[in-house]
Amino acid sequence: MSETMTQAASDITTYLELSQDGGGAHKFYEVTVSDTVVSVRYGRIGAAGQRQTSSFPTREKAQAAAARKIGEKVRKGYAPAVQGQRAARPVTHRQVTSAPSTAPAVAPVLWRFRTGASAFGIHIAEDRCWVGNQNGDVFTLGHDGEVLARYQLPEGVKCLVADDFWIYAGCDDGTVYDLSSKLPFAAYDIAPDVDIFWLDIREGILNVSDRGGGLTVIDHEDEYQWSRRSGGEHAWMVRRDEHAVYHGHRLGVTAYRADGSGELWHTPTRGAVLFGWQEDRAVYAGTDKRVVQRLAKDSGAVEATYACDSVVYSCATALDGRHVFAGDSASSVYCFAADGTRLWKLGTGGGSALSMQYLDEKLYMVTTDGSLVCVDASDAAIAAARSGTVPVARDVKSAAALPTYTPSATVQTVSSAAASGIVVECVQESGRLRVHVVSEGYEPSWNVQFPRQIRRPGARYVVEDLSASAGGFYRVRGEIRQLV
Repeated sequence: MSETMTQAASDITTYLELSQDGGGAHKFYEVTVSDTVVSVRYGRIGAAGQRQTSSFPTREKAQAAAARKIGEKVRKGYAPAVQGQRAARPVTHRQVTSAPSTAPAVAPVLWRFRTGASAFGIHIAEDRCWVGNQNGDVFTLGHDGEVLARYQLPEGVKCLVADDFWIYAGCDDGTVYDLSSKLPFAAYDIAPDVDIFWLDIREGILNVSDRGGGLTVIDHEDEYQWSRRSGGEHAWMVRRDEHAVYHGHRLGVTAYRADGSGELWHTPTRGAVLFGWQEDRAVYAGTDKRVVQRLAKDSGAVEATYACDSVVYSCATALDGRHVFAGDSASSVYCFAADGTRLWKLGTGGGSALSMQYLDEKLYMVTTDGSLVCVDASDAAIAAARSGTVPVARDVKSAAALPTYTPSATVQTVSSAAASGIVVECVQESGRLRVHVVSEGYEPSWNVQFPRQIRRPGARYVVEDLSASAGGFYRVRGEIRQLV
């Protein structure tokens, strides 16, 4: 087997690439042996990639392990290459414009936080707000606007999604990061040939919509389940429930059975879908033809249309669809009754809303200038705003000593005597590394969803808590430490 190697001091590095024409795979794999340590770096060509590090008793065993890794990749089509000769493939960033609002009044903005870059990612939880931007920054804030923490991810954030307790960020490097623990870690690694547009996740099952109109479904072990190609490109909408996955693209919305066994329905929408929302019985599609349309989940029938005055960038609902909100390309925000009656239109006071979410009579939006804004959407506040009376928006500043967390492929170690929590173990099963629970009181045959970067054969870890999923596996809550 031929290899391209560079040597500096006692380090030996092998660099491989797999690049296919026509928009196929475009990724690298690099292995470095430094004495008894093997470091692996991999990802999309042109990106920094992810890292894994393993230690071995002797240099000979480290070299043997590295040779096995290289051999596996070569058999999959990787070949020796010179780093930097192939350029990175472009990542699609949504091209948006924002005109001044034509609304006669401005929405009652309570506070505004400027993230520093264009942002699409937003999630509003019961206890805090999350916002992510194209610089890779994710901030958490209290509902009063206080900035609590910052996560720095390697690439720009496409979107933020929640799955019960767990918060995930889909990034331009094709990685989906779990932000639920003390330190973020890579939970899912999307194929390098998939240009992520949007994500949704339910019970650990990740659903990815992409530039080409593709839909890819990945399970809790980061393993491919199924995929479909819808009729239209630029799939900016994916929503999932227990019955189906709802895929919005240039030609409308297509619903697929949750197990991937077939298409349930397809409904052409009035214009290309640019954003999607869901409630228990309906999905909502915002389009470039100035409307939001409500589609019945069971049949795909269009139940209501909500007409705006410009291209719709985002939408959300309140009270199971009793109110429908929309943000357009002209810096306006709308509220409709369930039947499509427009109740009000107001200016955002700071750009067009690219994502939004409603909670407890407040509408949270992230706008084209990268700001997260909180609007008082109560009837009294809206009535006052329409008559010209609005509060002075408070500009939130980030604290100088703000805690900042970055992804890590390593974890802290703890001795068995000092450890407290639930013990899990990493084992080899049919050529794959799985994690099972060792502590009593748990189902030992169930897998534990666990960061791949830190899995080591035979290693044991202690976790703060485990939560059982309906899919028959456990999910980690809290800090992970390795037992030594």
